[in-house]
Amino acid sequence: MPIIGLVVPQAADVVPDEGPVMYPDVTFIPHRTGVGSLTPEGYDQAADKIVPAADNLARQGVDAIMVIGTSLTFYRGPQFNEDLQSEIRRRTGLPVSTMSTAIVDGLREVGATRLAVATAYTDVVNDKLAELLRFHGFDVDALKSFGITQFGGGASAKSDAEIIDLSAASLDEAPSADAILISCGGLRTLGVARPLEERFDKPVVSSTPAAFWAAMRLVGESGRISGYGRLLENAAKPA
Repeated sequence: MPIIGLVVPQAADVVPDEGPVMYPDVTFIPHRTGVGSLTPEGYDQAADKIVPAADNLARQGVDAIMVIGTSLTFYRGPQFNEDLQSEIRRRTGLPVSTMSTAIVDGLREVGATRLAVATAYTDVVNDKLAELLRFHGFDVDALKSFGITQFGGGASAKSDAEIIDLSAASLDEAPSADAILISCGGLRTLGVARPLEERFDKPVVSSTPAAFWAAMRLVGESGRISGYGRLLENAAKPA
């Protein structure tokens, strides 16, 4: 099985819990960057450490690199996310993606065009997410958020029920939306896609499951698993 390097926003080398649950046979190697808070100032503490972290992972012999942290990779604008991936590919020679690119790829995979969005962020970060989504051709019909600035415990403390309720509130404002996006790697969303899809009959894409699905595609795997929503249940190997 492949070895996938993860550039993670935490201050310690930790693999997000969802990865080993989704793909227990895959080896994930993390390298920390240390986001301070869910604010531009907090991301600035980590952004310039992403490329060196990827270099370190490449030296450890990983097969591909996924940069975890949705807002960390979009807060400087969509072109920053594109340039970041290009730079890491150039330096390492490896397949690379980011969590921002993963949610875009996931939305395209489920055929989304008009979105009801739920996030952990405050308005300044939400505005940059909307910029990313519009850059890639999506309409943001509604956006609801928890307004969290604390990195770590604030988002991860939100329950499945709270995340489902926030997503439902966003969809209530955007009945014409054809998909739900839940953005923030700190939100624990692996268990919310299926209940939302069963309730509203619309596909759900969320940050961390999408990132691990996209990481598997970097190494030529489908990432298909059952029980966690349409994106993962219908996944096919990349061309």
